[in-house]
Amino acid sequence: MKVSASFLSSKDIITDLRKLNETDVDYIHLDIMDGKFVKNKTMPFREMKNIYKYTSKRLDVHLMVDNPSKLIPLYAELNTEYITFHIEVDEDIEKNLQLIKSYSIKCGLAVKPDTKVKELIPYLPYLDMILIMSVEPGEGGQEFIETTEEKIEEVRSLLASYNLQTIISVDGGVNDKTISKCQKCDMVVSGSYIIKSDNFQQKISSLR
Repeated sequence: MKVSASFLSSKDIITDLRKLNETDVDYIHLDIMDGKFVKNKTMPFREMKNIYKYTSKRLDVHLMVDNPSKLIPLYAELNTEYITFHIEVDEDIEKNLQLIKSYSIKCGLAVKPDTKVKELIPYLPYLDMILIMSVEPGEGGQEFIETTEEKIEEVRSLLASYNLQTIISVDGGVNDKTISKCQKCDMVVSGSYIIKSDNFQQKISSLR
């Protein structure tokens, strides 16, 4: 199981990024929020771009924004492996996926808890990752939605029916208790469980 660590709930981002850099975490998960698509707002790109000073880990960028097309070129400049945006946005989904690919970066689509899995079907040929939200996007520290396990299985079956190797990631409320419900995914995103602990590596290892 790959682990992507979110610092959304961090009270000291620089210190926590340096601590994460000393672990074997696979990715740093960047939660980017515009205050429109979700109610909260994260620091602007001019600040976020300095993340390279504190970590050499590859980035897993999650755009919770109304207009991903404006931010994709910016985050493509960083040490980014994945850029994921939400299928629920009003922009041209296919065009945005192609834009991410044009930077030789892996692309993903995120689905909110209430979004039907079948909505992913038209975009499956483009996707490197499907990000299943196991909480409502926009705020750290929420409890894992129990029906997520069924959604993971549904996405897994869908991918198998098309013989695709797209990875499944789960984001929200992931900890040592809920990880048992994520066994059919390839990666988990964990924030508070890691960041609010005294031993980052121990928490990361418990999720693998």
